[in-house]
Amino acid sequence: MKKEAIAISGMHCVSCGLNIEKQLKRAAGVVSASVNYAAGKAYVEYDPTVVSLKAIEKIIEDAGYTVVTPAERPPGAAEGAPLEDAAAVARVKEMTDLKIRFLTATALSVPLLFFSMGMHSGLVRLHWPDITVALIQMALTTGIIIAGYSFYVRGIFAVIKTKAANMDTLIALGTGAAYIYSIFVMVAIARGVAGYSADDLYFEVAGFLLVFIMLGKWLEARATGKTSAALRLLMNLAPKTAVVVRDGRELAIPLGDVIVGDIVIVKPGQRVPVGGIITGGASSIDESMVTGESVPVEKKPGDEVIDGTINKTGAFTFKATRVGKDTAIARIVKLVEEAQLSRAPIQALADRISAIFVPSVAALAIIVFIAWFIAGQGFVFSLTVAITVLIIACPCSLGLATPTAVMVSTGMAARNGILIKSAQAIQTAEAVDIIVFDKTGTLTIGRPVVTDIMINDNLDERHVICLAASAESMSEHSLSHAMAGFARQKNVALKPVSDFSAIKGKGISARVDGAKLLIGSQDYISGQGVKIPEHFLQKSTQLAGEGKSLVWVAENGALAGLFGVADALKDYAVAVIQRLKQSGIRVLMITGDNLKTALAVASSAGIEEVIAHALPGEKAERIKALRSGGHTVAMVGDGINDAVALATADLGIAIGSGIDIAVESAHIVLIRDDLRDVLSAISLSRYAMKKIRQNLFWAFFYNIIGIPVAAGLLYPFTGFLLNPVLAGAAMAFSSVTVVSNSLLIKRYRSIDKDSR
Repeated sequence: MKKEAIAISGMHCVSCGLNIEKQLKRAAGVVSASVNYAAGKAYVEYDPTVVSLKAIEKIIEDAGYTVVTPAERPPGAAEGAPLEDAAAVARVKEMTDLKIRFLTATALSVPLLFFSMGMHSGLVRLHWPDITVALIQMALTTGIIIAGYSFYVRGIFAVIKTKAANMDTLIALGTGAAYIYSIFVMVAIARGVAGYSADDLYFEVAGFLLVFIMLGKWLEARATGKTSAALRLLMNLAPKTAVVVRDGRELAIPLGDVIVGDIVIVKPGQRVPVGGIITGGASSIDESMVTGESVPVEKKPGDEVIDGTINKTGAFTFKATRVGKDTAIARIVKLVEEAQLSRAPIQALADRISAIFVPSVAALAIIVFIAWFIAGQGFVFSLTVAITVLIIACPCSLGLATPTAVMVSTGMAARNGILIKSAQAIQTAEAVDIIVFDKTGTLTIGRPVVTDIMINDNLDERHVICLAASAESMSEHSLSHAMAGFARQKNVALKPVSDFSAIKGKGISARVDGAKLLIGSQDYISGQGVKIPEHFLQKSTQLAGEGKSLVWVAENGALAGLFGVADALKDYAVAVIQRLKQSGIRVLMITGDNLKTALAVASSAGIEEVIAHALPGEKAERIKALRSGGHTVAMVGDGINDAVALATADLGIAIGSGIDIAVESAHIVLIRDDLRDVLSAISLSRYAMKKIRQNLFWAFFYNIIGIPVAAGLLYPFTGFLLNPVLAGAAMAFSSVTVVSNSLLIKRYRSIDKDSR
């Protein structure tokens, strides 16, 4: 099987996307097809032995749309994410085309207004024959129809090929009926048939409807284009070219031409073009776009560099290891694109309604025409009502309600280091009422650090730290690394070590700066004759009760100090847990560690419910048990030993490390290893779902109210009959309203600005 992403131009609403999707799924050899109108792309999985890519593209073109070919991609586009560029280029071309056609139609509509409305109202008095006025109106309206030809190509001719009606069908039928009827009246005027005059012409209805619809489509295309702006900003993090060394020469080449193994040169102020390993030189690099850390990271030969990051100081060379679709930016873009293509469960109803809407409305228009005609209102009245029903009953706003909000929210999340991998994840995140946190590497740093220190009264703290860390620097034990790290944190310089000796499971002995040191367990130093004061014993009991490891230090046979070492909580862990609990979410911690340590960590984090001694498979079983109680459960883990639990939960949230973000089992990936992004993901999802519900409400409300009014429901009681031109304007701007409401998500400032 093969998968292809095909950029498409010419789609004006979600109904267009559903129509293309339906045609693709009918084709033999197509396994699955999904079309995202807002992104301007179709994702197709197919069997190349049964159907070719060319045949699939022909299906799209037969439906009245244009396939954006690779040749239309801009020069130097990265291989990892070229289709977004192609779709963006197509979107710009389409908006330019819509603008030109709208302005052309508007220019023709001004004299049409003069020769129709002006003469009807009596404001303009021209003593021209009716046939002359009719011919002028027909010529102007024909020009407008030519400007809006695409509605007829997709609404009529494409329907003949595909046998599937779409939104353009309603536009073509409504405006076409008014135009054809006006030609009939014009012929009657020319032949002198009694009862027909220029006042009976409906050319202006067809013309102005198309003008308003083209205006709406243009505004909608502009607004929808903004929904993918965040994705394009992500892609722009990568430069268009890279400087590589080939055959001893420096060459500036398009980014897409960089291959694995190339030696790439990066100078101060430049962005790293692809991922790789430094081979020469050194520098400090701003990696905030990946890690969120504002402090530049020092890099030297052997260190990894990430594409899109900014070189701050020195020049360096590196060997390219991640190019094209394997770069960090390309992988992020791919995940976000897939999320934007996906559909939330709440969209299913809107999709089903949109699929049957067009034929239903066409049938309703015929019924309304017949009913009013039988009621004695005459042909013109009945036709006007039928045209109004066809025009106002637009499913575009209904279909746009969910995907536009999904596009904006996922794009915005990606810019803030949160990768939401599907629309369903957004809907699920809103409903979460239980969150289960893994301990090691998720709530905690994942490595031991010094958390407590107690020094003998007659000694200087920095002196004891220096001695202990210097001796421990000779050991490979994890607690030794914690001691060395603590010295660096305190800016304590180490001293030379001699006579080093390690006793497995007990401790070490060494000589530092002339002092004889013993470092290790209480039993070890007590066994060497070191006396331990009572207040030190009390402190050690307290630290042990908190699940911390103890490192005792003796200098020249006397106790020097006591260090408590533990896997400390990450920054903001306590604040995040508190905020979650305040929002009504039940919080648990799960770990494979022992109960004593687990309880100590949970207590310091503010978590009351703890599951300890849980192996990876058992974690998943515990998640299943929580779900069986009717709860929506989220699991937050590091994506390694928590993979099964992440996949089992209703919502898996993986804490990413550096560029290794493609955690397949998770639904949401937090790139920056920042627990506050758990809050951000949930709060943004809730806001996005709020916008989706608002969009759906107004879309349903508009159609529920609009169609009966257009059908003349109020006419018998009030004499009010909706004008087709006003119906066209209302239809056009309803879609713009929905898209604009979705774009308000960009103004939402609680990804979690107030807790940062």
